[in-house]
Amino acid sequence: MTTVDEAQALDAYSRVVVDVAERLAPSVANLRVMRHARGGGQVPAGAGSAVALTPDGFLLTSAHVVAGPARTGRASFVDGRELRFRVVGVDRLSDLAVLRADGDDLVPAQLGEAERLRVGQLVVAIGNPNGFAGSVTAGVVSALGRSLPARAGRTVRYIDNVIQTDAALNPGNSGGALVTSAAEVVGINTAVAGVGLGLAVPINAATRRIIGALMRDGRVRRAYIGIAGGPRPLPPHARVRLSREGGIEVVEVASGSPADHAGVRAEDLIVSLGGTAVERVDDVQRLMTEEAIGRAMPVTVLRGERTLTFELLPVELGE
Repeated sequence: MTTVDEAQALDAYSRVVVDVAERLAPSVANLRVMRHARGGGQVPAGAGSAVALTPDGFLLTSAHVVAGPARTGRASFVDGRELRFRVVGVDRLSDLAVLRADGDDLVPAQLGEAERLRVGQLVVAIGNPNGFAGSVTAGVVSALGRSLPARAGRTVRYIDNVIQTDAALNPGNSGGALVTSAAEVVGINTAVAGVGLGLAVPINAATRRIIGALMRDGRVRRAYIGIAGGPRPLPPHARVRLSREGGIEVVEVASGSPADHAGVRAEDLIVSLGGTAVERVDDVQRLMTEEAIGRAMPVTVLRGERTLTFELLPVELGE
């Protein structure tokens, strides 16, 4: 038998979820992606959800929902409106994309800050897989700081600080919102990680810059130095001298790349890049910003017993 306290707790929980769902539902769209058919006309090429960013039509979704040759489609909202949209920009390496719908009175969602999340915090996943009726599931943040591989052509990059939640995600919810109890969007739902687990790309300083670049330029520029590597423990002498445990072992250097021109070799152990200590591959990825393109960047490596410093000149990464 349910006690009074249990009933009150359930009511409080329900009120939070209902309030969040009602506040966010007008901002979440169902997407029907279309592509041109050989014989003329258009045929469906995919589906998912999106979140309104601005009143004048900008929408945020997952890149994999709209990736491919299809550049248009229809966005449906819970108020019954159906608007045409076009793809403004896609960034497969963050799994984010920005669209522009033919509307000037959308209800924008409020973006939050994923860095403030705590494990165990209540979150609500809101999507719109059916067009005129939103889909809502609730759960908690089950893990933070996960990494998710993303691929664009032959380039593989890890999306940092991915949010793991036990709020159930359905396929049509990809591109929908992960929301706090304050109705702030802290993630874009991207993948199912297993039974009862979902992953969301975080809304943080890094992804805000990506979203801004997609809205402004339709693409994201990243620097490239041309190495493949992985984490490796430092030798004892270097561990003491540098006061840290690991570095990045260079497994491969792309021919003709900035690293190749600078003199970096396979089996070198990178300990700093651009004056910043690096221990993991994502430490390097965080430095490969647009600002680094064409700017001299020192790289310090351990090669046997020697410590060597080279100067790299990063170029722009192409897909």
